[in-house]
Amino acid sequence: MESRIEVRSLHKSFGAITAVNDISCEVRTGDVLGFLGPNGAGKTTAMRMITGYLTPDKGSVSVCGIDVLKHPVAAKEKLGYLPEGAPLYPEMTPASFLGFVARIRGIEGSERTIRLSEIAELVHLKEVWKQPIETLSKGFKRRLGLAQAILHDPPVLVLDEPTDGLDPNQKREVRDLVKTMAKDKAIIISTHILEEVRDVCNRAIIITRGKIVANGTPMELEAMSSYHNAVSILLSAKQEESLTTALNDLPDVARVLSETVNSDTVLCTAFPQNGRPILAKIADLLNSGPWHILELRQESGRLDEVFHNLTVPAKDPNEGGRA
Repeated sequence: MESRIEVRSLHKSFGAITAVNDISCEVRTGDVLGFLGPNGAGKTTAMRMITGYLTPDKGSVSVCGIDVLKHPVAAKEKLGYLPEGAPLYPEMTPASFLGFVARIRGIEGSERTIRLSEIAELVHLKEVWKQPIETLSKGFKRRLGLAQAILHDPPVLVLDEPTDGLDPNQKREVRDLVKTMAKDKAIIISTHILEEVRDVCNRAIIITRGKIVANGTPMELEAMSSYHNAVSILLSAKQEESLTTALNDLPDVARVLSETVNSDTVLCTAFPQNGRPILAKIADLLNSGPWHILELRQESGRLDEVFHNLTVPAKDPNEGGRA
């Protein structure tokens, strides 16, 4: 697939604070790249530089082969950008605002009428089409921000938390729309919702303190979790001790964690040595034993654990008060 976004060694500082430190990535047609990171990690600053709204101290960005710093207007013609808290004109209506954006984008005449109708249908704005923007809910304002980003059907989209403020049904609609658009576009989205990464993104990077600390597919990131290839077993609390003992005796099991589900049942999770698959050996053990198993599943890994491990500094064991 054709490369649409190329980011090379971006740096940005604000005084003594380094917001972005040597970030590089490439996004091709068909890619949905997720930007993950805690608040203040540098995601929004990086996206502003990628879209040409903020000048980097060092590094370069090209969009569809166009240098964003040298030819910003030409590059932005290829871009759709939904910024954090997308600014809107409160006294305008969605109809007048998007009509204004269409004129700026050079969409005129019957083409503009057709495109506005398509966008109103696509992002479900018809019921508030003539309503002042200042009276809209946060969800409708977010959808309107998304509408202006995709109005001119650009080959590249940069979306800063596109589902922020939306209810669960609206989130699903936007995710489905992003997946549909990704077939012929290159898309970057930032999100705090790990479920969104699994559902929408085919690649993800984790940023913390301005640096990329992980880069891969969601499956590759999940493989960094201690839960990767772990096996969880739901059974009667009365059988927990004997099963835990048997699991710990298996050579490929590193440890077993037991969690009480309720007064009658327990969830036992067996963690593998070095992430090696252990499901088959555990299945053989269970088939040969006296245990009554209510549920058995293999874990793919947990993104929330990977995210936490990479973005929260490890505590110094020497810190803290005296006992």
